[in-house]
Amino acid sequence: MEGLFEHVGHFGRFQAYAYFTSAFQAISCGIHYLASVFIAVTPNYVCRPPGNVSLVLLHNNTFSQINEVWDIWTSPKDYLAVQQENGDIWELRRCSRFKREGSFAPTYTYDGNKTLFACSDGYQYDHSHLESSIVTDWDLVCDHEWLAKLAQPTFMLGVLIGAVVFGDIADRVGRRPIMWITSSCQFIFGLAVAFTFNYYSFVITRFILAMVSSGYLVVVFVYVTEYVGIKFRTWASIHIHTFFAVGVMVVALVGYLVRTWWIYQIILSVITLPFVMCCWMLPETPFWLHSQQKCKEVERVIATMEKWNKVSTQFKLSQLFPVEEGREPSGTDAQPAKNHNLFDLFHNWTFARRTISVWLIWFTGSFGYYVFALNSVNLGGNEYFNLFLAGAVEIPSYIVCCFCMDKLGRRNTLAPFLLLSTVICIVIMVIPEDYNTITIVMSMAGKFSVGTAFGLIYLYTAELYPTLIRSLAVGSGSMICRVGSVVAPFCVYLTDVWIFMPQVLVGTLTLVTGILTLMLPETLGKPLMNTMEEAADTEEQEKMKRKPMEANGVVMEKLESSNADLSRESLMHRL
Repeated sequence: MEGLFEHVGHFGRFQAYAYFTSAFQAISCGIHYLASVFIAVTPNYVCRPPGNVSLVLLHNNTFSQINEVWDIWTSPKDYLAVQQENGDIWELRRCSRFKREGSFAPTYTYDGNKTLFACSDGYQYDHSHLESSIVTDWDLVCDHEWLAKLAQPTFMLGVLIGAVVFGDIADRVGRRPIMWITSSCQFIFGLAVAFTFNYYSFVITRFILAMVSSGYLVVVFVYVTEYVGIKFRTWASIHIHTFFAVGVMVVALVGYLVRTWWIYQIILSVITLPFVMCCWMLPETPFWLHSQQKCKEVERVIATMEKWNKVSTQFKLSQLFPVEEGREPSGTDAQPAKNHNLFDLFHNWTFARRTISVWLIWFTGSFGYYVFALNSVNLGGNEYFNLFLAGAVEIPSYIVCCFCMDKLGRRNTLAPFLLLSTVICIVIMVIPEDYNTITIVMSMAGKFSVGTAFGLIYLYTAELYPTLIRSLAVGSGSMICRVGSVVAPFCVYLTDVWIFMPQVLVGTLTLVTGILTLMLPETLGKPLMNTMEEAADTEEQEKMKRKPMEANGVVMEKLESSNADLSRESLMHRL
């Protein structure tokens, strides 16, 4: 099928239309993946007093209202001493409050008797930077704080399940129907999240949203890979990540402008409406149609590509695949295509070894990416700018990735960047604690390095597997990837055990994964594979390439040995 692109062009007007239309929706994936950064933010808070307040004390500072103290609130361990209009004095902490007994003098410190009360009147939140979040609306603090922290891991669990489910379905029913369904559901459930009435309905709706967002992101990579020729495939596939990064930047921008979480969610969801209105115009890929032996539909797609790309000569599928005598090209008498499942990724030892290595790369890329990302957002300063920067820094990494992939190859780019991440982790561990700026720079370099590897693996996986199981391979890899993103926050928590524990884990994983990557076949400049046999042959071709090199090495060793023997004989003769 790769010969098709020599006829219609590798990236003509038709492919540009299909690419930018489908890639635009990847912005929504970046939006929904990171939206919870501001949806579930926890502002400063204290227990609400039982009545009206006339005086507030924080250390040596005096205020008339609680809302005035947030600018100098520095530690969660701080408390407020407040005097009510009836003269009662209370100590307000985050998850408890104390009533001072027998004291009517408004002082901050007090050593007398106090009575403990629960926060039955709710909580007083800092609304100076945020009007509302799910935390402030549903009081997800103190005993319910774990529910707020569970929101993002639950979303990632939906991403994990959606990746493998929709990847498998896309191989069975086609790329286009899944893109229709997932993109429409992203819009519908994105809006539905804004109208959830409690925490549990919010989590369930977001879980479904995560599944369809992940499903679209998996299938769109396969879709653009199968529509773009070899000459432009690297750039087209890698820069899907750029659209995702744009989504991250959109989250930061909208979050800065809109401080009410449900309005913020509506605006983020409406941004993707243009694609939902025109996604039905996207055709199925000729690769998938041909794998299902729907030859007439393949020729109709080719005719459309010829018209858009202004190709004058007509192209017949029989030019690529001669039809056997007595069989119709329409495939009406063909045997039904076999349905493939996850076990086909372990079809034989070659496939099993390849799949294990690829899965480990997915896990390491995601794990390292999120570990470095969690460190980068703690730079201080404006949190919205930090998130915007976190998305923007990915764009140059993908540009570098594209140049290296086209010049050095997929494997020869992936392995060095993984090993470079190992080196960066070691450097971070030896930097003195006082050199914060250098540590931040190296952390960003680590994110850049892992991000490059993370962006590359999508295309590399699509090229390592045949059309019949390509979406399944990318989907399962994305599923393993999400395991890494779920585990990454727990890795950061290990800093309580040892401050450099995250770097040790990331460095070890990238080292092992980088070595295993060197054993995978190179796919640069090779056509996409259609059958399991073609995919298995790539391993044999790699071995055949190595044998002449090894043979040459043996010959050179024999020649050197022979020359050495002759030199010794000549020397003895002279003596």
